[in-house]
Amino acid sequence: MAVVEETQNTRLDRIEEKIDKLSDAMISLARAEEKLVAIDKNNHANYDRMNRFSKKLDGIDDKVNDNVRTIGVITKSFWLVTSAVVLAVASHIFM
Repeated sequence: MAVVEETQNTRLDRIEEKIDKLSDAMISLARAEEKLVAIDKNNHANYDRMNRFSKKLDGIDDKVNDNVRTIGVITKSFWLVTSAVVLAVASHIFM
């Protein structure tokens, strides 16, 4: 009977070890899942941040295009006034 009890105890010890290993594996899986959830949240936050930067960049692009048009008008006006002044001075000198 002692041999049977010893065999059963050994068997129970092995079962307990396996249950402990399964428990450790479940804990590791839960931790991994928590990390994946955190990574997913971080990715969503980065995606939202990129979208905000993209909208900002679009606004800056529109302002730059407006400034290019304004500078073009100012440049053309400058050369028109400069040409008029040069022609006025030239016509005054030659008349």
